[in-house]
Amino acid sequence: MTTPLHRPVCDLLGCRYPLVLAGMGGVARAELVIAVSRAGGFGFLGMVREPVERIRAEVAAVRAAGVERFGVNLIPAGTDPALLTAQIETLIALAVPVAGLFWDVPAALVGRLRAAGLRVVCQVGAVDEAQAAQKAGADALIAQGVEAGGHVRGDQPLHALLAELTPAVSVPVLAAGGLADGADVATVLALGAQGAVFGTALIATEESFAHDFHKQRLVTATAADTLLTEDFHINWPPGAKVRVLENSITRGERGDPFTGTRTVIGEEEGRPIYLFSTDSPLRSMSGDFEAMALYAGTGVGRIDAVVAAGERLTQIVADAEALLAVDAMPAAEAARLSSPACFAAEADAQYMGAIGRDELLAALDELLEAERAGARVALHTAKDAPAELTPLVRAIQHDEARWCALLTQSIQRLGGTPSRRTGDFYAKAMAIQDLPARLAFLNRGQRWVVRKLQALLPRVGDAPLQAGLGAMLTAHEANIARVAAALDG
Repeated sequence: MTTPLHRPVCDLLGCRYPLVLAGMGGVARAELVIAVSRAGGFGFLGMVREPVERIRAEVAAVRAAGVERFGVNLIPAGTDPALLTAQIETLIALAVPVAGLFWDVPAALVGRLRAAGLRVVCQVGAVDEAQAAQKAGADALIAQGVEAGGHVRGDQPLHALLAELTPAVSVPVLAAGGLADGADVATVLALGAQGAVFGTALIATEESFAHDFHKQRLVTATAADTLLTEDFHINWPPGAKVRVLENSITRGERGDPFTGTRTVIGEEEGRPIYLFSTDSPLRSMSGDFEAMALYAGTGVGRIDAVVAAGERLTQIVADAEALLAVDAMPAAEAARLSSPACFAAEADAQYMGAIGRDELLAALDELLEAERAGARVALHTAKDAPAELTPLVRAIQHDEARWCALLTQSIQRLGGTPSRRTGDFYAKAMAIQDLPARLAFLNRGQRWVVRKLQALLPRVGDAPLQAGLGAMLTAHEANIARVAAALDG
């Protein structure tokens, strides 16, 4: 049965929900992939630099659990060429359904995997990388924002990257970077992505192969505890930034990372773990975990417990669907009315009332642009907001994501195509450093939406659309009052 979250990328990958486990090296092993898959998502095994024997064993474990659709993530730039060749040959021999690639992806490699029948998903950090990956034959892309934990390819916030990238490619785009809950899923869908990739949120799960030390650090951390650094560099190309939790390394307490001296601080099955390496603490390791790379994205502040992966994914699905389920029209009827030919015959009588189709489309698109900008402002303001204001800002973000979904669906029902304009409201709002002043500016934007809705509602003839826009008006009026009260207090 199709769900409100279903997107074409679900059919491509073979999953129920467009929620993807990031292919985190060491952390994303069979147990976690199985749990994510059983909950309806899609999982990548993180096999960077792993021997082919481990790849075979992990793939076999996933398949023994009855999971047939999954991926294996490799990183060519971080792998010895001979080992990479063996890894690629193993993926092809095992007929792994999907290969995930990241960091300087060679076009010839994409072509070889595609020729062997594998789907290929490439993670990118910029538009030019996305276009190159698509040209090489990638079936789908992961747009990674700078908020992501672990190795970070680009330097753009996720919302800005999606705004530029999704119109520039024709293959499905998944979003990654700082995502932790259902509101984030609804937001990235409204911004043009077809799904969301989760890393940090799934490290802090029972099935993750991360060490308990890492998991507990995530549970107690906030977004402000993360930072980008090049200090963890052994095993990777020069200049590769990682987002981690602050520790003795990032505070400069363990010396200069780039002296060339190698100090052993841990061990994994006979393999030494070096100070300043990219290794993160795993169940199979021993040593000085505090000084290892504690990867975390900026969404870490919304992870407050270690739970089963299925439980976390189920909650994300429920929250995202609640935000998207704003159109009461049955799916079959919505699909019927989404046809422009069908609409042309019935729209005047059933849908628009005293407003023409083009005018209604323009009005809804204008509102969508405003809601998209508001969702972005709230999303990024929540990261900086003090504890007493965080629930309010998060509630506004949830609402803005919900209305983005309503407006997108309504435009599609009209036979139109939602635009991806970004406008300048977001830039103006985020240029305001003073948080109360930024919230006041956000309130002015909400008042503009209220005036637009008050003028539009009497002219709309369709009952479901009128009800949705009415709920949108009520919610904006309530949020305006809540923000005003918070600022006055």
